[in-house]
Amino acid sequence: MSQAIGTHAPAPPVSLGDYERHAATLMSPMALAYVNGGAGDEITLSENRAAFDRLRLTSRVLRDMGGASTALRLLGVELDHPILLAPVAYHKLVHPEGEIATAQGAGAARAGLVVSTQASTRLEDIAAAATAPLFFQLYVQPDRDFTRDLIARARAAGYKALMVTVDAPASLRNREQRVGFRLPAGVSPVNLAGMAPRPAATGAVGQSPLFSGFLSGSATWADIAWLRELTDMPLVLKGILSPADAREALAHGVDGMVVSNHGGRVLDTLPSTIEALPRVAEAVGGAVPLLLDGGVRRGTDIVKAIALGASAVMIGRPYIHALCAAGAAGVAHAVHLLRAELEVAMALTGSARIEDIDATVLW
Repeated sequence: MSQAIGTHAPAPPVSLGDYERHAATLMSPMALAYVNGGAGDEITLSENRAAFDRLRLTSRVLRDMGGASTALRLLGVELDHPILLAPVAYHKLVHPEGEIATAQGAGAARAGLVVSTQASTRLEDIAAAATAPLFFQLYVQPDRDFTRDLIARARAAGYKALMVTVDAPASLRNREQRVGFRLPAGVSPVNLAGMAPRPAATGAVGQSPLFSGFLSGSATWADIAWLRELTDMPLVLKGILSPADAREALAHGVDGMVVSNHGGRVLDTLPSTIEALPRVAEAVGGAVPLLLDGGVRRGTDIVKAIALGASAVMIGRPYIHALCAAGAAGVAHAVHLLRAELEVAMALTGSARIEDIDATVLW
């Protein structure tokens, strides 16, 4: 029987925005607040996207694109393209297969995956499912012995680098507060099982909300020095916005940095990452590779980031939306869409290779 007049099958996603809109209809209110929310009034969250939109590209015509490629080498790993999946906690919030599906999708799309300390799947099980390079994101825990063991587990499982998040000792996300966010049954940071809980922030009026012990054990530059001595894995600091911090990181012997404001999730009214990138790049002077996350939704964004000093970009929320909508296939498709847009943008700016992209592609 022919399809009834007036009924239509849903259109397949053709952009990351399509996945975002579809995922919003599928997630629980708590999951949606956790994934899409930001700090405070979400000014930085919005600005991450708006700042990309304000930048314009310059088209170039009649350029020789023979042998064009998106390949690059990053942190000792050969990558097919400069799109990595950023560390995001609790993938099982949006899909029952969680990080296993993400790893399968990343492998299909040949995308490096950065696995969160707060993953809802054991890091060894993720590694067993992965066919593309894995990196391990570390939150330095108050229990430094437990932290040491986490790093040893990641190294033994074949993770290629250690990415230490340094910008999130605390945060307040009003969207989560309004829905009373809590993890559902069956979702937990399984790689932290057995560790003593850190002191809780007090909610009592008249008491210090944060400074009464919650920050005890938070990481300092001394811990970066400790990590540098502890492991021979490439060491990357995630959450650098200040040129002064970038110079300090170089002095501590890091192998890379991520220009990041944690997706607008930690301190509202920080600058967008694409605005901060040139200042950090100037301070680093090419000594180590820079990655960028925050607001990347189009292939043109990747070209803009590379033009301003990044070696590669990471996406977070977009692949979580795709995971929610279509599991491993969704993750792979989302990266494929973004890579296709990148190749179109490279062709139309006359950039045959990643190393050809520089400030001259900007208007």
